[in-house]
Amino acid sequence: MFFQKKLSQGPRLVIAPIEGTKAVTVLILVGAGSRYESNPERGIAHFLEHMFFKGGKVYDSPKKVSEEIDRIGGDFNAFTGKEYAGYYVKCAGENVETAFSVLGDMLMDTKLDIADINKERGVIIEELNMYQDTPMYQIGWDFEHLLFGDTPMGRDQIGLKETILAFSEEDFRQYRHDLYTSENTVVVVAGDITEKQAEELTTKYFTFDDRKKSRSTSPAHIEEGKKVIIREKRTEQAHLIIGFEGVSFGHPEEFSARLLAIILGGNMSSRMFLNIREQKGLCYSISTSTDQYSDVGVLSTHCGVDLQRTEEAISAVTNEYYILAENGVSEEEVAKAKSFLKGKLTLKMEDSEERASFLGTQAILGAKIRTVDELFSHIESITKSDIDTLAKRILKPENCRLAAIGPFAGLEEKFTELIQEA
Repeated sequence: MFFQKKLSQGPRLVIAPIEGTKAVTVLILVGAGSRYESNPERGIAHFLEHMFFKGGKVYDSPKKVSEEIDRIGGDFNAFTGKEYAGYYVKCAGENVETAFSVLGDMLMDTKLDIADINKERGVIIEELNMYQDTPMYQIGWDFEHLLFGDTPMGRDQIGLKETILAFSEEDFRQYRHDLYTSENTVVVVAGDITEKQAEELTTKYFTFDDRKKSRSTSPAHIEEGKKVIIREKRTEQAHLIIGFEGVSFGHPEEFSARLLAIILGGNMSSRMFLNIREQKGLCYSISTSTDQYSDVGVLSTHCGVDLQRTEEAISAVTNEYYILAENGVSEEEVAKAKSFLKGKLTLKMEDSEERASFLGTQAILGAKIRTVDELFSHIESITKSDIDTLAKRILKPENCRLAAIGPFAGLEEKFTELIQEA
């Protein structure tokens, strides 16, 4: 059960009371991800996320912000994606006003002081260095760059050292002014909360002026031509992502794609896991997943494999794709995937943070918000034929792409041949 409403001079509010819990999550989502950045602004959305934690009028320092949440034993964090940024506090229901007070102060009355900005540059550059030194992070960015090219969708959220070092106080104020508006903000409250209480607190702590969102995004498109991207690096194992364009968030086939990913490599009884890890011993970790954005999606398999068996692993993964596309899935696999997906969703919905994210993501991306029961009914309606049709359409050798990190200089042509061998 949930309620939603648009508040006067306030954001869109989604309220999800959960019986039997003493916890509550307050989640603020703003359509202000890296997709809204120009090239000289690369990383500003993520940098701005950091700056909100420097404090506002009431909690005017990072120390006061963190002490207030620590005082109530709350969890406090934020994230920046391609299409939205999120800020949340999870705490005991009796302390929900503290959560609203801190989030409201940091987001509505942030200082954006140049001294704080200058200090934070070093923090973010070290974060960038950490990601670049961690192939499991870096390869995801490389794969999306391969798919979407040098566009906002193809660039990582953290930015470049040169842009991080160049941002001015005015740059942050302009980006915030353009996107942190009432129409572009969703407040989600889930857990030990009443509808009346949530509305009163949101009205008290989140009052906007009447300005409108003044930035938009360009439609995403898949880059033609290049099929393989290699990041030359001395590593102990090869890191690979092999995948295809999928379907977007809210697309009629979104959950057909999710079921397809589960069958391929979504759990320990999936085809990729059993055939590539268990039978062939090619890897320790392998998984297939989907990423959905407002107008485009991705289906991909990520694995770390023995450097000496990299070509064998590439052939094995693509072979699983093409066998499934050719022969389809079984009714048993479909039934198991549905049960797995519904089971995972059920577990997530027990947690106020997961419930808030489930509802808020639908709201910020402009989809009609579905309840879990409505979603389960939709999942049950998906047939073997639906999944087979989708697989045959998207799992084509000519559409396959590969990102690799390892000592593979000069192997682009060889790897391209491997992923396109049906």
